[in-house]
Amino acid sequence: MFCRYFCFLSLCLFLPTQRRCSLGHISDLRGGDTASLPGFENLTMGYNKYLRPYFGGEPVQIAMSLDIASISSISESDMDYTATIYLRQRWTDPRLVFHGNKSFTLDARLVELLWVPDTYIVESKRSFLHDVTVGNRLIRLFSNGTILYALRITTTVACNMDLSKYPMDTQTCRLQLESWGYDENDVIFTWLRGNDSVHGIEKLRLSQYTVERYYTLVSTSQQETGSYPRLILQFELRRNVLYFILETYVPSTLLVMLSWVSFWITLDSVPARTCIGVTTVLSMTTLMIGSRSSLSKTNCFIKAIDVYLGICFSFIFGALVEYAVAHYSSSQKCAAKAPQEGRANELTKEMEEVNITNILNSSITSYKRKISFTSIEISSDNVNCGGLTMKTHEKIKCVLRNKMHRIIGYFTIQNPSNVDHYSKLLFPLFFMLVNVFYWAYYLYF
Repeated sequence: MFCRYFCFLSLCLFLPTQRRCSLGHISDLRGGDTASLPGFENLTMGYNKYLRPYFGGEPVQIAMSLDIASISSISESDMDYTATIYLRQRWTDPRLVFHGNKSFTLDARLVELLWVPDTYIVESKRSFLHDVTVGNRLIRLFSNGTILYALRITTTVACNMDLSKYPMDTQTCRLQLESWGYDENDVIFTWLRGNDSVHGIEKLRLSQYTVERYYTLVSTSQQETGSYPRLILQFELRRNVLYFILETYVPSTLLVMLSWVSFWITLDSVPARTCIGVTTVLSMTTLMIGSRSSLSKTNCFIKAIDVYLGICFSFIFGALVEYAVAHYSSSQKCAAKAPQEGRANELTKEMEEVNITNILNSSITSYKRKISFTSIEISSDNVNCGGLTMKTHEKIKCVLRNKMHRIIGYFTIQNPSNVDHYSKLLFPLFFMLVNVFYWAYYLYF
């Protein structure tokens, strides 16, 4: 017995200070034993971290607050945003009450010895807890049993976006916090100070967006396994349109105005007008492809910028078609004048040699052609079909042919040079009217 007592004293003398012994026990801080904290050594004796505070009784009130450190990226193609947040949770555990009015900041590794809420971020795609140089967690214990648990988290959260008014759109995104396993009978989530529970979001400077407003909500999530408490931070982001005006709207408008230059070039300058038309069409096509390449995964949306580029492309293509029509009408008119001038020259020569016999013969021949009903042919001139003795289907063909010639006559361009004259006025006028309706609709409706 004496030998056993001597060996015990020798062991205590050679142990380090942290593991010094008393006659009754050895204080050990290994994971399986109860940790002794300064000033309240017996605080955690009998504490079960697997049971929530007030187990079997009233639910635990968990008050939360957020600091938004940054929103690093907002992706329209993936429809999500990445944010770094400081999440702070407060609750009271009566099992950790101690005497005094002090608070203690504990080592973050002691969180494994305490009960903590099972809060998670709804609609989170990827999240991680920062761990440089140690895990970015904070545990602070107050004398009344209140626990402050803070985390630094970077998360990528889904945000459903309506891009129909892109780039003049305003997006509403959410950051939702919910209990994973404890329902409303076990825990209740509340914001610590309402809207004042969120800080930092009003100071954010984003590349394409401006934070319009934000507000907090308290809600519940109805699941098959129960009703779970949920806290919502909802914020509105308005896109800065100035970049897109300089990047897309101004170049496309200038290309439309460049296509109007061809109206001041004569119809005979085929290479010049064709070059302007084709160049502007190709440039506009390149601009349209470039504007859609940044949103390659959202091509299913018909966006406001696509509508404007489509309008500009239509006006540019219309200017090219206008020249084609004017040039074709001019060439047809020249081709029609050439035979008439040839016939006039021939008739002049024949008139010098004509005699009365030829005049009478030609008169008789023309008269016979007029009174001949069997050899009627519908020409380009209107024929009086009502006084002819012909079959019904021939009369119908005659009437239809006259109507077709009359309709074609309405669209026949008598003077091709007037096409450019009218285009100089109509193209800019219609383009300005379309712009007024476009900007009024997407900015105010």
